[in-house]
Amino acid sequence: MNSFRSLSSLALISLCLQILGSTASASTSMWGKKLVFKGPRCTWQLQPDVVLPALKELTVCILLRRTHDSQWTGFDYRAPGGGHMALGGRSAQLEVWLFGLKHSLKGGLTLNTWYSVCVTWSSHAQRLRMYINGGSEYEASVNPLPYQQLAPNGTLTLGKSHHININGEVQPETGKDLLGEIGGFRMWDREWSADELGGQSCADGDVVRWDLQQWKSNCLPEPDNGLQCEWSSYKIKMWTSMVPSTEPENCSSSLEEVTRNWLQSIFPGNIYVQKVIVSSPSQTCRVVNDSAALSAQQPQESRALSNSTCDKCFRCEVNANVVPAAEVAVVQASILSLLNSTFSNDFLNLTAYPNSISILPMEEPAVSEPLQPISTEAPASVPTQSLPARPTNMSTTGEPQDLNETVVGPDTFFRVNLTLSMTGSPTKPEEVIEKWFKEQLEVNDTIIVLNVIIKEIVGRNMVNGLMIFNGQQKQYNCIFNVQEYNINTVAEITTFIHAALTAKFVNNSITIQTTEVIIKHIMPANCLEENTSTIYGEYIWPESFPQVHQEMGCKKPKSQRAFRLCKLNVETDMTRWVDPDMKNCKPLVTISDLNNITVTTGNAAGVVDMIKDLIDVQLDDSENELSSSELGSVVDKLREVVHISSTTPAVGANIVNIVANILHSKTDLTSVASIVLNLTDRMGNNMDFEDESVSITAPLLAMSLINVHCNAFSGLTFGVSSVAPTLHPKIFLNQNFESDPLPDTDATISLPSDLYNYFPPGDTNMTRVQFQFFATNGLFQDSFINNATQTSWKLNSYIVSASINNSVVRNLTDRVVVTLSHHTAIKAGDKVQCMFWDFQKNRGHGGWNSRGCKTRSISDYQTSCLCDHLTHFAVLLDVSRTSIGEADSQILTVISYLGCGISAIFLGITLLTYLAFEKLRRDYPSKILINLSAALLGLCMLFLLNSWISSFSNYGLCIATAATLHYFLLASFTWMGLEAVHMYLALVKVFNIYVPSYILKFCAAGWGIPLVIVSLVLAIDKDAYGSTVPEETAGMFKSTDQFCWLQNDVYFFVTVVSFVLLILLCNVSVFVVVLIQIRHMRNNKQSTSSPNSLQDLRAVASLTVLLGLTWSMGFFSFGPGRVAMMYLFSIFNTLQGFFVFLFHCLMKENVRKQWKIHLCCGRFRLSDYSDWSRSVTVGGKKNHLVNSDSVASNETFAIRKISDSSTGSAPNHHQGA
Repeated sequence: MNSFRSLSSLALISLCLQILGSTASASTSMWGKKLVFKGPRCTWQLQPDVVLPALKELTVCILLRRTHDSQWTGFDYRAPGGGHMALGGRSAQLEVWLFGLKHSLKGGLTLNTWYSVCVTWSSHAQRLRMYINGGSEYEASVNPLPYQQLAPNGTLTLGKSHHININGEVQPETGKDLLGEIGGFRMWDREWSADELGGQSCADGDVVRWDLQQWKSNCLPEPDNGLQCEWSSYKIKMWTSMVPSTEPENCSSSLEEVTRNWLQSIFPGNIYVQKVIVSSPSQTCRVVNDSAALSAQQPQESRALSNSTCDKCFRCEVNANVVPAAEVAVVQASILSLLNSTFSNDFLNLTAYPNSISILPMEEPAVSEPLQPISTEAPASVPTQSLPARPTNMSTTGEPQDLNETVVGPDTFFRVNLTLSMTGSPTKPEEVIEKWFKEQLEVNDTIIVLNVIIKEIVGRNMVNGLMIFNGQQKQYNCIFNVQEYNINTVAEITTFIHAALTAKFVNNSITIQTTEVIIKHIMPANCLEENTSTIYGEYIWPESFPQVHQEMGCKKPKSQRAFRLCKLNVETDMTRWVDPDMKNCKPLVTISDLNNITVTTGNAAGVVDMIKDLIDVQLDDSENELSSSELGSVVDKLREVVHISSTTPAVGANIVNIVANILHSKTDLTSVASIVLNLTDRMGNNMDFEDESVSITAPLLAMSLINVHCNAFSGLTFGVSSVAPTLHPKIFLNQNFESDPLPDTDATISLPSDLYNYFPPGDTNMTRVQFQFFATNGLFQDSFINNATQTSWKLNSYIVSASINNSVVRNLTDRVVVTLSHHTAIKAGDKVQCMFWDFQKNRGHGGWNSRGCKTRSISDYQTSCLCDHLTHFAVLLDVSRTSIGEADSQILTVISYLGCGISAIFLGITLLTYLAFEKLRRDYPSKILINLSAALLGLCMLFLLNSWISSFSNYGLCIATAATLHYFLLASFTWMGLEAVHMYLALVKVFNIYVPSYILKFCAAGWGIPLVIVSLVLAIDKDAYGSTVPEETAGMFKSTDQFCWLQNDVYFFVTVVSFVLLILLCNVSVFVVVLIQIRHMRNNKQSTSSPNSLQDLRAVASLTVLLGLTWSMGFFSFGPGRVAMMYLFSIFNTLQGFFVFLFHCLMKENVRKQWKIHLCCGRFRLSDYSDWSRSVTVGGKKNHLVNSDSVASNETFAIRKISDSSTGSAPNHHQGA
């Protein structure tokens, strides 16, 4: 009867909870609920902050029911490093994937039936088992490696498979979704037997629980009364505070006794309290409290409760039994409701922190303990730990791992110093060595290798008395810590480590042999309790053992956790707290709250820390930026910090990092640039440090502060190397004046010894010299230079500065030498100018000024500046003559490739036409046209294939390609020139001209001259050819891809520019002579049927194409019309082959007739014996170059006949070859 009343009271409490919907007491348990999967919309995955540990054995149980036949997935776990485990199937067939191997069980699951499927695996036993409804159905041998483990930190999904994209996000995969329901999922970190699985049906997992806190989803679980599970054994974990309500009378009772009395007082009669374990008692509360009941007594939990000995915060763990067994969800909700209320007993108030309470169905004990009914007698005392138990990494329950019932001490630590030799050439030897350490020592779960440092011994090495060189063998010094979980004695562990590390390691070609090992047992101190005040709130981190991760609840949101490691330093054997990991927490303050903070000498460092944290959060993405008001608040507060007191290097480093982070974002600093430059300068001048110098670096920024002795000053040189905007620059210092730049630097500034005269007077013999480096122009925005319509200058280097504390340096006799590397290599004719940042320019906004600086060019990549003052220096480039814009360049590239492609096609058609039809190539002009077309076709094809060939990065192939391209370019112009020669002989010197072997000589010249030129270049310097990215090439050679071409400007101007210019001058001369001849013939012989304007235009265009006169536009591509001329140049010259086809194939009557005779059919086909065909005779060889009949007797058609003769279209005059 009592049992019935107890169960009724539990049910009534649960019903009240559901009606009230109290968030404080709401249970997140999913017992009695199911996940319904009807399609791809519903996704269930493990919370990202729930971290699965590395597992060498496990048990997974899932309760599921399929409603449709298809390929399906029960769960899918994937982890980096090869960890993969999944359960699914095809229809009724059950499949388990483990480490890439599939294990199948046919006919396992039928539709619309609930099945409990459990999978167990043991690395040690090399065994995988599958159970269905508690019965063993499958067993297989797996894992040839005895210590293989399931990798940690993976992602887990239910009901569907998934993969991880490049951003580390879970992406569900389609096609294998479960169509059905899942009523439970649990995972344990050990292999259960069949008997255990049969008897532990409701025990929750210790790795993954069936609890809503551990899962995230876009759909809600649905209740199912058929899935209720009744259970008796529960484990309750919670943090508790004990506060006296009145003047304490007696605080001699143990915390275990107080806790037991409290729970027995509030629990109903059917809940029996078994074990009570109390740990971490303290007078300060280490958890977040959101209980309204306690807030009146303890407004701020981070503070000490009071000086009373009764004030305690402690963690307790309680085992409880419910008799008779009751539904898990009801028991959890009932106990949670009872613990959420403050309990008052005599003079004490006890409160459990709601966020810390967890109530888990636990495994039934192997030997049942006698139930302890409610009693007023005190139970046997349980030992209380005076120090926190050794927690490891955060467990997947979100709570610290279970505490032992005995006093827990720190782990055993060793420092190992090792010298070893390695034979072989692995790509990453350090990784091979570290892996060997771990394989040798981490053979069970009691030892961890950490803090590994490996350094190669450079130079010669002695091994066993022999001199060994690096080419044969390398030696390494190694130092690391070994952490042992305080199981074995120090002597046993030392013996084991020594034996494991002195064993020879051989793996293929790699051999590792230890030559010396020193093992020292160390006892590092604990990290002491520390109070940290951050933008995330105030946290008190409790005292912690070495290498232990402490965790605390976030202030916001309270469901998340913050972590902090007590780290052991392998070199000093000391421990220290690392920076807290607050990524799961949200800030409690914003940048706008900075305006409410008053900076003092006492809180200046804290204010800078706060600003740095706020900036890091605000600008966590490079796409983010600060608003103008936020930027103003940050800069104003930093200026207050710098002005109110001197700074330390640590505070200065934080300020530099703040500025660097802002510069790295998209924030516009123009309005505060001068303020930022002044505050960094003041900070450097007022910084306190003990050493002679201090350097601070951050991405995009670097600063060096040097205290120099006035009497011993002989100059000073500062150099910086910046590899990438996201990396810290590297600083070089030299205590002498160096006129030449320091090697491997992007910026060097050298101060002469004459600067001594400008040191400030005073009693001290020391003065401060400050150098600054900026890898961005974010603080140097010149409004005049930024306006492209007003100036053509652009910044072409990094910015470097030098200053002397409290001194203005001007009119130096020995000038300061500043050497800066160029962002863009300068070319012949480029103008560069050394300039300094003038703070007074542009109405006080600052601007670049060249006064007092001389520019001395060192190379295309460096410029040296000689300046008579100190400030910020840079090199600017005049871009007025630089190549056309990027957009125009891309358009021209497209035009060039498209035009060459079109020309190549039509040149091929032209060649096929003239080669296929013998009647078209009987005269000289046609044969010259064939050779010209072949040269142009080779030029177009080589240009089109050049970038592709150069992409192979084959040096010899690139030289051959460049030389061939050079050859076809010269051959094309040579044949254009020969076309002009033939035209002159045929149309000007018409009568009695005979040249034996006319075409043969033309071919020798047309193909031989370019061959001689290219051969000479190859013979003199084959490296004149090579691969480059052209900066300034004409027309069709404008490309941003790698391009094989002439690299030497001398060869380019001599063999290309001068040769092309000579040909074009000759061709233009012939063109003018021909036009004069036409005009002369018109004046001498008037005709009633004069040619029309269209014929005139056709003749002129035809001659222009044959003579290549459009190439002359490349010599006029300068000045305001440069871009327009470049477009015309690219269009006309890349389409030259198309124009050849147009004027000398498509528009020629004899070519069209040949097409109609041989290519057409039906009524469109001409007879082979047409009038035109019969008019072409096969006369004997002429004794003259051109018969007098080549110019028609009717001189009224002079223009047409001249054009026809020049293009080989005079069908009635055959010349023999």
